[in-house]
Amino acid sequence: MNTPASDYGLWSLVFINSLVFIIFAFSFAKPHTARDWRSFGAFSAFLVALFTEMYGFPLTIYLLSGWLTNRFPGVDWLAHDSGHLLEMLFGWQGNPHFGPFHLLSTVFIIAGFWLLSSAWKVLYAAGRLRSLASTDVYARIRHPQYVGFVLIMTGFLFQWPTLVTLAMFPVLVFMYVRLARREEHEALAEFGDTYRAYMRQVPAFLPRLSGPSADDRDPPPHAKTGGE
Repeated sequence: MNTPASDYGLWSLVFINSLVFIIFAFSFAKPHTARDWRSFGAFSAFLVALFTEMYGFPLTIYLLSGWLTNRFPGVDWLAHDSGHLLEMLFGWQGNPHFGPFHLLSTVFIIAGFWLLSSAWKVLYAAGRLRSLASTDVYARIRHPQYVGFVLIMTGFLFQWPTLVTLAMFPVLVFMYVRLARREEHEALAEFGDTYRAYMRQVPAFLPRLSGPSADDRDPPPHAKTGGE
């Protein structure tokens, strides 16, 4: 297993897929500040690492080849479909693209991009009015953009888990949590009780199921733009 078969070594697909998803995510996230670019850059690195193993070189399969070959002797681990490790390990017999983990990954990825898109619309409108972004998705969760990134990464881990992206995932989640907390400290220092009330009403990362209150629907006009 020193040289990947023809199913890998497709570096043009690594480049194209990385570029397409990064541009797609950029169109939703629209980073502006240095902090935005750091979070988006880390997310982009995750995508590049993912597609490198998906189409370029199967590092995870290479490192686990001994165990995989002994445990599943009938599987061609250099075939591209075998990279859908969760389907293979749990004995899915059909096309892995229609397997339960792949379908679950699609749900996570779509939900993540939806959150990014929804968050940007609210932030853009609030920015023009210099008001608090507390309507729509921001009425249920304070940091939908960061949660969106995490959902997308989770979806890709279900679809194509690799040792590199598994190692990156908790680091990136920790980074997003720190960025969110830092932004909240800045908002509290500048806007005090206005933002503190918003924090009491809306969870940071797990969306509340109840509808927005009257206070959520009518935020003070002088409050912080965004929650991000």
